[in-house]
Amino acid sequence: MEKGYPEFIDSQSPTQRIGHPVESGFESFNHRTPMLSLSNAITNEEIFDFNKRINKWLNTENASYVAEPKIDGLGVSLIYENGNLTRALTRGDGYSGEDITHNIRTINAIPLQLRKNEKKFPSFIEIRGEIFMLKDEFLNLNKFRSEKDQKLFANARNAAAGSVRQLDPQVTAKRKLSIFCYEIGSMDDLNIGKHWEMLDYIRSIGLPVNPLSKKVESSDEMIKYHNNLEQKRDDIPYEIDGSVIKIDDYHLRESLGERARSPRWAIAAKFKSKQAETQILDIVLQVGRTGVITPVAKVKDVEISGAVITSATLHNQDEIDKKDIRINDFIIIERSGDVIPKVSEVIKGKRPTNTKKFNISNFTCPSCASSIARTEDKVAYRCINLQCKAKIKGAIEHFCSKNAMNIDGLGPQIVDQLMDESLIKNVDDLFTITYSDLISLDRFQDKSANNLINSIEQSKNTTFPRFVFSLGIPHVGQHVSKILDSYCNSSVDNLSKISFEELENIDGIGSIVAQSIIDFFQNNNSIIVKNCFTKGVLIKKTIFNDSLKFAGKIFVITGSFNSYSRLQIKELLEREGGRVTNSISSKTNYLVVGDNPGSKLEKARKNNVKIINEDKFKTLLEK
Repeated sequence: MEKGYPEFIDSQSPTQRIGHPVESGFESFNHRTPMLSLSNAITNEEIFDFNKRINKWLNTENASYVAEPKIDGLGVSLIYENGNLTRALTRGDGYSGEDITHNIRTINAIPLQLRKNEKKFPSFIEIRGEIFMLKDEFLNLNKFRSEKDQKLFANARNAAAGSVRQLDPQVTAKRKLSIFCYEIGSMDDLNIGKHWEMLDYIRSIGLPVNPLSKKVESSDEMIKYHNNLEQKRDDIPYEIDGSVIKIDDYHLRESLGERARSPRWAIAAKFKSKQAETQILDIVLQVGRTGVITPVAKVKDVEISGAVITSATLHNQDEIDKKDIRINDFIIIERSGDVIPKVSEVIKGKRPTNTKKFNISNFTCPSCASSIARTEDKVAYRCINLQCKAKIKGAIEHFCSKNAMNIDGLGPQIVDQLMDESLIKNVDDLFTITYSDLISLDRFQDKSANNLINSIEQSKNTTFPRFVFSLGIPHVGQHVSKILDSYCNSSVDNLSKISFEELENIDGIGSIVAQSIIDFFQNNNSIIVKNCFTKGVLIKKTIFNDSLKFAGKIFVITGSFNSYSRLQIKELLEREGGRVTNSISSKTNYLVVGDNPGSKLEKARKNNVKIINEDKFKTLLEK
């Protein structure tokens, strides 16, 4: 019928779940409320201490909590406006995530339109959940990939994450993903005071909520819930790696507040790592992009959580000496989630007579055979050769990665191939690769060569935080790159000339990061950075000054609008320097009001906040 009468097609129709492929990468958007990570508890004592801290802060002895399984999946934010799914974002760095709406629409468990109940759903609601793949579906997917001679996924979490980042939603639709929703990130005009009530509400509007969630009232109940969950984890049809414990009362959560990266009112209690016995066959060295030499134990094949383990990190020489790890030793190896397997302990009662001690200082760099060394205050040995191929390869892979320059299609094997053919020696060489360079190589055909050239070309238009992060400066991650952006006025040249004293005095930097930046720009790196700009890299200036129309102004949005979605209004305001918050306060400058505004309108009047309707908002934009 829809084919014959396209004018009757409804965006919420089941036939509209699978859309057309996305032509390029994923656009990023800010989260209305940050998706913070949680502090971890490894032992029962740490769970007990968490409850003790909460009761002390709240001056009580009987705080109530909700406990839920911690699913080993991919965090996602689902945004509904007037009941319709308008956007879905990955967690990303916690402050912004990638738009994966086209793929999320293919997951049958996620309604395109919320179910109506006795409570009117808010004009805007952001629901957070965890996307995962059932164990059986994961095994079936890997079986299919094995038959097609495709690379297998290491675990169900990686399979789920890879599935939602497909450019073609038809691929995602075939992967049979699931979701459990666990939290409200942001909402308008809905008064629910308890998390347990909120889970009921989420369930009532058509979204899945984990049935294993439970209310708990004490440390003993938390620990009992956690331990019971751990005992039956193998019988649960999806992967879990712990439990999450949260304060039930939202007002108490507000009182407790948040740290820089995690809320005080919740904790993630992790299960013990799964372990197995095996034997060390050899110890080899690997070199990373910063030149750090890492010893790795090659072990007899052993299965842990469905994955065959063939090697384990030994971290550094100090760790080897501390545990007295030797070649041919029998060991207990452990693995948790995506973490690289490690040696938990040596079974010294089974030590053979032919064991051999290992010392990194007796070796050279495994990549370039140059000398290795370590300074007195460091545990790691490093390759001292600036032109070490393994260091350069690691630096190039990092430069191309998703959160850096985001050059899609430049994985480790392609980087190897380009380096072997002498097409690239440093990151700046990426920007001079041509179609004719690629088409003559194995693995490349017309489409794949053009796709990579286009991806490299698109990456040239970037931001200061992305570019600085891509350089791989030790201790300079995404968060530090954003701090430097405002201080350096989006200029890498400014960053390269800044003094140690200036850097050290920037809030959030400190002496270690400052010295790392100074060291980076004091050698050949400066030339490589300049070459990137000579070859076409352009940094889009982030505007922090007062010239923006709404710079320094705080807005709240409520109700529904005729010409805009709420997200569009938020993005328009932020583009002009405005800051959008969820609630009215004495610091709020404007309330943007649509139809059916709810309680925020009255609160704005009481706080003498300037109220503007949709027409006045348009006028403000046009000034």
